Amino acid sequence: MTRTALRRILRSRFLLPLGAFGLGAALAGTGALATWTATTSASNTLAAGTVQVALGNTGAQTNRLTVNASGLVPGDTVQRSFDLTNTGSQNLASVALTTTASPSSLLDTDTTNGLQMVIDRCSVAWTESGSSPAFTYSCSGSTTTIITSRAVIQSSLSMAGLNALTAAGTDHLRLTLTFPSSAGATFQGLSSTITYSFLGTQRAGVAH
Repeated sequence: MTRTALRRILRSRFLLPLGAFGLGAALAGTGALATWTATTSASNTLAAGTVQVALGNTGAQTNRLTVNASGLVPGDTVQRSFDLTNTGSQNLASVALTTTASPSSLLDTDTTNGLQMVIDRCSVAWTESGSSPAFTYSCSGSTTTIITSRAVIQSSLSMAGLNALTAAGTDHLRLTLTFPSSAGATFQGLSSTITYSFLGTQRAGVAH
């Protein structure tokens, strides 16, 4: 074999791997450029509502619940007007009243001879008569009994049919406490401080 032929063979063997490497690099580059992508998006704003009930202004006819009474004897009554309003943004499933006493006495623990409670609603604001603390009230519209007569201490007592179940709704209410004529001498000189708590519960969940 001549030297010229030998040089040609060696040159072809050296160039073949280089050619293969160059082809592979070219194919790899082509694959990277062929990656296609697409995106899309959307957004919305979610805001929670509010659940809140409120009494009227303390000390005004819209909330006389803080006005004390003393010197009670069997057969006396105590009347106090108050407004209850749904000040939240949502309707309510229910409104419940819980009453507690601290300090406590037979006036609230004796369920028969102790204080008895009734709550009525007037379709318009109550007409107030008398001077503090001996208030009395009359209704120039229609009257509905929300809580019938029962012992003054109650837990989670449902107040059905209130306007306050609807957002921005207001109820004009009157609390009447009666000291039964059957109360004996053991009640003399006793006192109780009654707290009235109103709980509004959110409506059931719905689709939005």
